[in-house]
Amino acid sequence: MRLGFIGFGEVSFEISKGLKMEGLPEIVAFDPMQNDPQFGSFVKQRATTAAVTLLDTPGAVIAAADLIIAAVPGSKALQAAESILRDLNELKIYADVSTSSPTNKQKIAALIAPTGALFVDGALMGGLRLEQHKVPTLVSGRGADKFIELMRPYHMSLEKVSDKAGDAIAIKLVRSVYMKGIASLQVEMLEAATKLQVEDKVLASISNTIDAGSFMKTMNFLVTAGAIHAERQAHEMKDCMVMLQDLGIQPTMTEATMMHLQRLASKNLKDRFQGNVPAKWEDVIQNLAG
Repeated sequence: MRLGFIGFGEVSFEISKGLKMEGLPEIVAFDPMQNDPQFGSFVKQRATTAAVTLLDTPGAVIAAADLIIAAVPGSKALQAAESILRDLNELKIYADVSTSSPTNKQKIAALIAPTGALFVDGALMGGLRLEQHKVPTLVSGRGADKFIELMRPYHMSLEKVSDKAGDAIAIKLVRSVYMKGIASLQVEMLEAATKLQVEDKVLASISNTIDAGSFMKTMNFLVTAGAIHAERQAHEMKDCMVMLQDLGIQPTMTEATMMHLQRLASKNLKDRFQGNVPAKWEDVIQNLAG
């Protein structure tokens, strides 16, 4: 099995290093920056380190490989697929592991289908520098089963989601709503706590709340209680905004929280639940659609 990469940034570099250690003999790649005066030497150095052969065009990679992994920025994923359509055929598998949207993944799958090639929507769910080719990866699309079969001997950590392109990346992006959101929220909180010189007490208080139970238990409590007390909490967040502004801090996350709570309050969930905190977070989410 011959592997090719379209785009040879960190993703391709780390996966290639791991696969080489597993004994995959031939890996080729093309990166649009490989001949760039500023960044070309860096791309070539990485290719040498990973024992990957750089080819002159994307088409050359398609011709040389059975499995092609497109590891490009999400904004370039559709363009990358369009550039190699004429070179694909029924003997090829094209896997896109970018963070492009589910809709874009579906568009790419539809573009590729007439060529006879199989399409895989891939979503990398962990840290590449530590896990390299073993990074947990969700896959979907018509080519998911074949992709898993080809890479099983090289110990990639692959899990099939479905036969529908877009389903794998959807899971990653929904997860990112939380993971990236909470990281941004923490920065805003820490900036305020540090300016007020109360970081130790604030962090201890938050730790006591978060560590009191499992993630699922804590999440359920926060969502269900918030549904009932949204109006009061929205007023509290408005006061938080004033405090942050007085400290010279842009209250981006705090303002978004206030707006979200105002939306919850407008749904009259307190009346729907007759003032009682619902038992499950699912009850809250289902009622938001009404």
